[in-house]
Amino acid sequence: MSLPHAILTALLERPSSGLELTRRFDRSIGYFWSATHQQIYRELGRLERSGYIRALASEQPARGRKKEYEVLPAGREELAGWVSGREDPKPVRDPLLLRMRAAAVVGTDGLPDELRRHLALHERQLAAYTDIETRDFAPEGKAREASEADRLRHLVLRAGIDLERRWVEWLTEALHETSAAPARPDGA
Repeated sequence: MSLPHAILTALLERPSSGLELTRRFDRSIGYFWSATHQQIYRELGRLERSGYIRALASEQPARGRKKEYEVLPAGREELAGWVSGREDPKPVRDPLLLRMRAAAVVGTDGLPDELRRHLALHERQLAAYTDIETRDFAPEGKAREASEADRLRHLVLRAGIDLERRWVEWLTEALHETSAAPARPDGA
């Protein structure tokens, strides 16, 4: 996935300014694709130069107004082509997992604290996702009545919930295992 496709998706859902996009990324798209305010603005410029989006006309004076963008037919075509394409899963590159591997060589000093910190972060993210699910999606019985777009959005959110649950389970197990192990390998 790429940032331009995430922005095209968000703008097709609702024309927005860069600031509004940043807020929407923080509240919804962020559970599967994050971006900073600067990255979003930089990408909006690229998309506009490519002819995929345009700034909407505003009744306010140009100076100090927020530019609101909409997707042009070429942008919709680009996104539809990307959706129908193929992309292999990306390999996991997580510094915490590398730290765990390194701890096998140099010892676990400090590692349990980092595992607890990560556990707290994933627990908070899981709580945020379940709050979004409760707020934005109907109970399972009413899911059949939801639109296809809502069902797809809910599936994406559920993937985030499942991933966070798995991280919480794994980190809990890792903490148990590292607290049972000596701090230094081979008693060093």
